[in-house]
Amino acid sequence: MRAPTVLAVGFALTILVGALVLMLPVSAADGQITPFLDALFTAASASCVTGLVTVSTAVHWSVFGKCVILLLIQIGGLGFMSVAAIASFVLRRTITLHERMVMSAGLNLPDGGGIVRLTRRVLFGTFIIEGAGAILLSCRFVPHYGFPKGIVMGVFHAVSAFCNAGFDLMGTPDDPFQSLIGWAEDPLVNITVMALIVLGGLGFFVWSDVWDKHSFRRLRLHTKIVLTATAGLLLFGFGWTLLFEWSNPATLGALDTPHKLLAAAFESVTLRTAGFNTIDLGALTGPSQAVSCLLMFIGGSPGSTAGGIKTVTAAVLVLTAISAFCGRTTVSAFGRTIVPRSIMNAVSLLMAGGVFCLAGACAIAGIEDAPFHQCLFEAVSAFGTVGVSMGLTPTLSSASRVILIAMMYMGRVGVLTLGVAVFMRRREPPRLKYPDADVFIG
Repeated sequence: MRAPTVLAVGFALTILVGALVLMLPVSAADGQITPFLDALFTAASASCVTGLVTVSTAVHWSVFGKCVILLLIQIGGLGFMSVAAIASFVLRRTITLHERMVMSAGLNLPDGGGIVRLTRRVLFGTFIIEGAGAILLSCRFVPHYGFPKGIVMGVFHAVSAFCNAGFDLMGTPDDPFQSLIGWAEDPLVNITVMALIVLGGLGFFVWSDVWDKHSFRRLRLHTKIVLTATAGLLLFGFGWTLLFEWSNPATLGALDTPHKLLAAAFESVTLRTAGFNTIDLGALTGPSQAVSCLLMFIGGSPGSTAGGIKTVTAAVLVLTAISAFCGRTTVSAFGRTIVPRSIMNAVSLLMAGGVFCLAGACAIAGIEDAPFHQCLFEAVSAFGTVGVSMGLTPTLSSASRVILIAMMYMGRVGVLTLGVAVFMRRREPPRLKYPDADVFIG
């Protein structure tokens, strides 16, 4: 079985098993069987590190159910093959060549070379970063919730933030979907969560490259593009949010200046990948909603815990447009020429992602009695595995929930990976090369 097929089937099985476990009475706080669709939606959202929910994570699920969700988040963030590698390391079992190729595909690496070494780094770095985040968050949560609940809250939200999942335990029976709105003015919680989200969204290959090279000049082109694009998107989102929400009394308008800056920075980070929110997203102005959809559609970086078409894809598309405007025949960045295959993949991702999001939004709008912009927001949030919501998801019908499940799955597995798994049976060299011909564009 080809590596992309293993990944696609593996994630599907992870979701199904997770749903069956979450259906059990022991998983629900009231001891009742959870409807299959709610369990499936939650399992898909956790495994695809999205964060969209139809029932409150804090209110509906028991301690056991929350542990299952946390495990699914960790498996979804690292990739099930990376988790399987832990067992191999513990049992001192040799990892086969096919397993190396599957692990490589799961981390979006071009080949299996050095994959075991990188996986060890990924696992070690993940647990160190999540542990540090849990300690920092516990410093705030323990005084507020007491011991041991504060520790549990710290661990859960650290893992959820680093894996860019967006699940939270802040809900109450009176306000089941409040996310981190109650902590909007707490610098420690906000900065810690933002740092975890950014680190999780950079990509495991970027970690390894930065660890080895230490100097920006020596980094690989991929790493340079990721770091530059991430910084640019964060600054763009921050400035745009301040510009259009500064005087909005339902979002930033009610906060003082330092907390406006903090909330704007948080939304810029979380809207790309994570799904937490410290302001009411349903009250965003029209321009902010539009840019939120753009940031969610782009998402994080290749080989990370985030979704979307990825920062490198967006950067390559922008560089391609600039090259076309300047009359160049090649696309380059940082003194390197980007190969045509990468440009083709970027265009394919843009087209496929755009079509899926638009089709999903239209389908939901046709089923539900809801404004199209809300349906588009939910669809892009699902495809980008972001998890923010304008409050529509819990009210959706069964058909619309199935659509969102499919979009979360496509967003996590990857459009290209899923396409190869479904359509590409074997790789063969082209038998013919046709003559070149020019066409008129624009």
